Amino acid sequence: MLQPISSTIASHGRWLVGPGTVSQAAAPVRLGRGNPAPTAGFPPWLRRWRPPGKNSLHQIVGVLAVILLLLVLQDAFEVMLLPRRVERRRRLMGVYFRLAWQAWSRLANKLSGDRRRESMLSHFGPLSMIGLFALWAVVLIIGFGTLEWSLQPQVRAVGGLAPWIEQVYMSGVTFFTLGYGDVVPHTDLARLVAVIEAGMGIGFIAIVIGYLPVLYQLFSRREAHLIQLDARAGSPPTAVAMLCRHAEAGGLAKLDELLREWEVWSAELLESHLSYPMLAYYRSQHDNQSWLAALIAIMDCCALILIGVKDLQPLQARMTFGMARQVVVEMARSLQSAPSRYDGGDRLSPEAFDLMLAHFAEARLEWDGGPDAQSILQALRSTYEPLMDGLARHLLLTLPGWLPDEHATDHSAQGHRGLLARRLIEELVNRDSVGSEGNFTDATNTWRKLRRQLRRK
Repeated sequence: MLQPISSTIASHGRWLVGPGTVSQAAAPVRLGRGNPAPTAGFPPWLRRWRPPGKNSLHQIVGVLAVILLLLVLQDAFEVMLLPRRVERRRRLMGVYFRLAWQAWSRLANKLSGDRRRESMLSHFGPLSMIGLFALWAVVLIIGFGTLEWSLQPQVRAVGGLAPWIEQVYMSGVTFFTLGYGDVVPHTDLARLVAVIEAGMGIGFIAIVIGYLPVLYQLFSRREAHLIQLDARAGSPPTAVAMLCRHAEAGGLAKLDELLREWEVWSAELLESHLSYPMLAYYRSQHDNQSWLAALIAIMDCCALILIGVKDLQPLQARMTFGMARQVVVEMARSLQSAPSRYDGGDRLSPEAFDLMLAHFAEARLEWDGGPDAQSILQALRSTYEPLMDGLARHLLLTLPGWLPDEHATDHSAQGHRGLLARRLIEELVNRDSVGSEGNFTDATNTWRKLRRQLRRK
């Protein structure tokens, strides 16, 4: 009776070399002076090294998956739950928005026409938030799936799928709490991780649902003040229009209250946009309005009041200017926007400065800046205009000038009989001043022309 091959080899001390061949097993080699160890000349740490086995590879991958999960969870916590600015410069959210904005702005700049470009740029804010949420969810699902794969090294593929793909699939089903049950964890630690992931998925969805209303509430509060600025400073808003309109209506003393409101608005803007930096990419309802344009118009107005506008106390202008400049500095730091080499020449040239004084005289606004007013204003502008221009270049926004555009029309003066409504309001406001000067003939002729226009409409 034939003995098994294994017993035959064991009894005769032979090894299989090839199919049907047997050779004598080599005698064990004893290490000594004549037979040094192959790793005798290597460093101690290299002599102790062994190639990683399958279990070691799973452990390394598991540690990397945990690190990835912690990084994503930290970033999501800082964006959605932490109500303060994060000083760390390297963040997943920051890298994401920087790369996404660069790609999106390049595509927008290739479009022909300002309206098409602005329309595309206005979609970046909402779409970038959806992309950020999707990125977090995908990375969390992959991280948990990789961790599950590392905790179950003996699980074999089911249905022809690779084990890692199968675990990522189970992670996605668990994260969104679908619970099909076709793939389940097989170890106690893997089951614990699945339970943690299911709870984290429910919490993530709940936080996202509660996060979006808060974000849009802050956006609406920011835009409400911008809409009110249309009648007070025009669209786009300018400092000269703001001062002249208040002076013509006899409400120059009300500017202190207005600047006080904008000081509060600046503080709210600073708090909300530092906690939620993505709000800076949300654009306003109209192309010629933006939070940056409103901010620089308010700062320009404060600068004029501080230098030479008579009959106005400089205290409130000083406070509002300081608060607004803090917003500019902090937002430039948050968006990593460097100040440009902008000298402000195209915003207020020497000819434009003389034209500004002519607007003041026409509106009966007393200017007492002295002979050095232009040089002082230039020095004051240099403290904030380079930062504002750097932010405008980064966000692809247009900064308004100091003087109102003659061809621009306020949004309140548009639509059916919009210009007529504007003329009527202006004449009603100036009626008392016209009557006090005795120009009754001109006033009567003006009202007759307006009545004729109204009948034609």
